[in-house]
Amino acid sequence: MPKPTEGRTAVLLIAHGSRQAAANDDLHRLAARFAELGRYPIVEPSFLELAEPDIQAGGDRCVARGATRVLMVPYFLSAGVHLLRDLTAAREALSLRHAQVAFRLGQALGPDPLLDRLVAERVGQLDAGDGDTPESVVSAAMAERYAPFEAGAPASDPSASSASSSSIDTNRAKE
Repeated sequence: MPKPTEGRTAVLLIAHGSRQAAANDDLHRLAARFAELGRYPIVEPSFLELAEPDIQAGGDRCVARGATRVLMVPYFLSAGVHLLRDLTAAREALSLRHAQVAFRLGQALGPDPLLDRLVAERVGQLDAGDGDTPESVVSAAMAERYAPFEAGAPASDPSASSASSSSIDTNRAKE
């Protein structure tokens, strides 16, 4: 890993965010583990949406802690619309608000051979019977809350409410 440049470099980790607090806690724990390594003096978690702190607040925290350069690290698997549009816009907004600070937006985590190996490991765990999702995570209540169809209607049922499924369509352009 290359050494950070002079000045106070911050790492701003950016995840999508979830309505489920436990999912957001993963990024908070990653930020704490990364900070413990001591390589960068400032490490902050942030979220694109659905959780706090948002990207702007995370960037502001970095600056308030003395950052002169902020490395914005997307915790996203691919360079989709959020990275190309939303995170780029967030970087531009932070750069305008904090002109004295350099904000650098990194690439998505994938594609990368490290992810390929991780997927292969997970496949091996599942094949061996070691990687099942705990029942506490996959519950009827969660499925009912987040399913892209009305409760009781099979996913392939064309009579299932289209309003319900369109409200979670993440491939549509945001207005």
